[in-house]
Amino acid sequence: MMYNNSSSEDASDFEDEDFDQLTLMIAFPRNPRIFRHRKHHFTYWRDDEFFNRFRLSKNTVRFIVDLIGDRICSRTDWNNAVSPEDKVLLTLRYYATGSMLIVCGDFIGIHKSTASRIVKLVSHNIAILRPQFVNFPNNENDLKKVKQDFYNIAKFPTVIGALDCTHVKIKSPGGDNAEVYRNRKNFFSINVQTICDANLKIQDIVARWPGSSHDSTIFNNSEIRRKLEIGEMRDCVLVADSGYAQRNYVMTLVGNPNTVIDPASGIYEEAVAKYNESLIRTRNTVERSYGVWKRRFPILATGINVKITSSQSIIVATAVLHNIACNFGESVPRVTTEIESLILITEFNNPGEGIGRNAANITRNKFLRYFNNLI
Repeated sequence: MMYNNSSSEDASDFEDEDFDQLTLMIAFPRNPRIFRHRKHHFTYWRDDEFFNRFRLSKNTVRFIVDLIGDRICSRTDWNNAVSPEDKVLLTLRYYATGSMLIVCGDFIGIHKSTASRIVKLVSHNIAILRPQFVNFPNNENDLKKVKQDFYNIAKFPTVIGALDCTHVKIKSPGGDNAEVYRNRKNFFSINVQTICDANLKIQDIVARWPGSSHDSTIFNNSEIRRKLEIGEMRDCVLVADSGYAQRNYVMTLVGNPNTVIDPASGIYEEAVAKYNESLIRTRNTVERSYGVWKRRFPILATGINVKITSSQSIIVATAVLHNIACNFGESVPRVTTEIESLILITEFNNPGEGIGRNAANITRNKFLRYFNNLI
């Protein structure tokens, strides 16, 4: 009779493995888990200190947490180890500094990978609030108010928005098409088109075009141009610089007065000068809005160091936050001289399109006759 000792040999093997694992655990013990105490930022900082670190006041941040708090605490939320308030504050800290995610993670006491997921999650959920906070007037009374606010600046009538583009600095996206994101100032960017109102609030934003794109190309392919073309916004015009073509619904500067002065119709050089001056002062609102937007969230000038898709979410999210800040009457944060210079670098216009820019235009002639009557 043969004796089967396979079971005893298997048991011996398991014992050997357990002994080896025990030996490794003794020789190389795991690092103890450290539970870091997190500050309660709403109570720890004074109001001015809180504003300097997060670029928004406590009341505004609480409002944002109430808006998206439920959505950023999903069932896959890492056991809710980070509160909704800390998630929003971490994201705002990233927008305010533009520093590496590991630094922002240390501010809350979490790992870089967790910080990255939080910034992506919060940015996306703020960005989807765009229809609620970034929009044109949706009723006649609001439309009249926007026109009146623009008219109060320099007496330019029927204006509903100031149109322009600005560059938001990003890291090189890599791949075969990376160079299309390099603009003519030789850094990588997304060329962002916005239309703002007289109070510097953003009414429309397009944040998907690479830095090498011309401003007029972005506008020609935009939804707002389609609406203006089909007459959805009647008796309304946008004001823009010479990077855009003169159209019945886009008023640009008159570069050469001889192309529009018509003594027979009573249009004189003084009227053209008044038209240009009024347009410049009215259109200046969009330039000022970029300054406020980028001072509020310096990451737009210092550079977004995440993937392109996340960069687009961050741009739209900061536009939503900018409008919320305007609604709450937030002051404009101060920035260092270094950040101020970076903001100036990102502000430049494309060369003029030159197609119909100075051509006679029925709508513009009406404006010129209007300014002619103001002489």
